[in-house]
Amino acid sequence: MITKENYNDLYAFLMVTREGSFTKAAGKLGVSQSALSHTIRGLEERLGMLLLTRTTRSVSPTEAGDKLRQTIGASFDHIDNELSLLSKLRDTPAGNVRINASHHAIRYVLLPKLKQLTQLYPDINIELTANNGMVDIVAERFDAGVRFGSRVAEGMIAVRISSDVRIVVVASPEYLALKGIPEKPQDLIQHNCIGYRLSTQGGLYQWEFLVEGIETKIKVSGQWVFNDSELIADAVLAGEGIAYIPEELIQDNLLQGQLIKVLDEYAIAYPGFHLYYPHRRQQSPALKLVIDTLRIN
Repeated sequence: MITKENYNDLYAFLMVTREGSFTKAAGKLGVSQSALSHTIRGLEERLGMLLLTRTTRSVSPTEAGDKLRQTIGASFDHIDNELSLLSKLRDTPAGNVRINASHHAIRYVLLPKLKQLTQLYPDINIELTANNGMVDIVAERFDAGVRFGSRVAEGMIAVRISSDVRIVVVASPEYLALKGIPEKPQDLIQHNCIGYRLSTQGGLYQWEFLVEGIETKIKVSGQWVFNDSELIADAVLAGEGIAYIPEELIQDNLLQGQLIKVLDEYAIAYPGFHLYYPHRRQQSPALKLVIDTLRIN
């Protein structure tokens, strides 16, 4: 029976049959002619049959040797072809890239930038999974994730992919006409504030403001709670309360007068979105291209 330990010997036999010479085969394998002859003799002894007919001028396979040559030749050729394809994947931008990000990041950062990339590189496939919580991208088999700020877990690399994001407080004109306009952050306690539930920790997000140069958190409450900023935008447009939301999400609504900013002098700009991924010595060309496409200076 041929065991795994004999694969090198089988390959040596294949090289001899293809070259028709121990000398030429030994040169390609990087071994001495005597060592190669010893290897073939050992293989013949283990199989219990003669595989090669040797003359002073040539080497040719016996009937059994020819059958073995055909069998293992196809297998080794298949392996060589697969290894060549793997090398191509290493050197050519192709393959799948999976990224976990919020709806906000996907709509306003990832999709606008990466749709140009997929047009240029049709062999790159990108999977974007919308999730507003912190995800273990390694355990979930993502290539990368997106979050606000550059602080990431140990072993991760963060790359900025957007400018700073300004969070503003907004409400519809109808709501403000009915409930009044808050003059300072503490006034929000008296209002129907649309809450944001943190998907990972499960708690309600406390609204943050810059009051006299100091970051201040306000614990708000209201009748509506969501775990997605775009749903919050829908609710505030419907007049259901006051929202704390990224300005770019409702920029058009502000310009059209559908929403009004309040407490703008207290608003905070947060570090923009960052792509984070495991620290690896080697990256696939596809992932490297995605990173380079998203990166901003």
